Amino acid sequence: MLDFALSAFVTLLLVVDPVGLAPAFLAATGGMPDKVKRTIALRAPLIAASILVVISLAGNWLLRQLGIGIPAFQIAGGLLLFGVSYQMIFGDRPHREAREADKATSEHASDVAVFPLAIPMMAGPGAITATILLAGRSGGDSTQLMLLLAVIVVVLALCFVVFSLAGRIGKMLGTTANVVASRLLGVLLAALAVQFVIDGVRAALAGS
Repeated sequence: MLDFALSAFVTLLLVVDPVGLAPAFLAATGGMPDKVKRTIALRAPLIAASILVVISLAGNWLLRQLGIGIPAFQIAGGLLLFGVSYQMIFGDRPHREAREADKATSEHASDVAVFPLAIPMMAGPGAITATILLAGRSGGDSTQLMLLLAVIVVVLALCFVVFSLAGRIGKMLGTTANVVASRLLGVLLAALAVQFVIDGVRAALAGS
């Protein structure tokens, strides 16, 4: 039980990457009053958490309706997460997210808490995939599913903390430290993605 909770926490923490979202939050809320920033810092994680909670509860049902087995989704999801990790290691994910957030702000987005912060930066394809995979790994066990929901809340609560301290974190880390942290987290996520693929292949072979 503890292993599942730890695995779920590490996986979602690496995929969502709260610290890496600090530059995006600063770009999205640039020039806004502090009161508005605090509201966005709270709303964005709440919206993202709601999305991931619904996905964790209904994701497996949706896969069954589409006729997609968990092993197949594990393999596909692992490959998708590997793509996310590749961007983190060799790309410029933090800078790209900041540019997307800045673009959304410049285009007078009605609510940056929804886009781009909640979707797709926190509850994006990687986080949704990881949530469905973890829900599938729980095997329908209600205790493990509750642990997954608790992990989602904790990770998104960390996003709220990071957003609240975004200005200080940005100054403390600097560009170089942020890039280095993103690369290291990307390597860990790549290893987790490969493990998802291995588990999916094993499950598929065992069921054949």
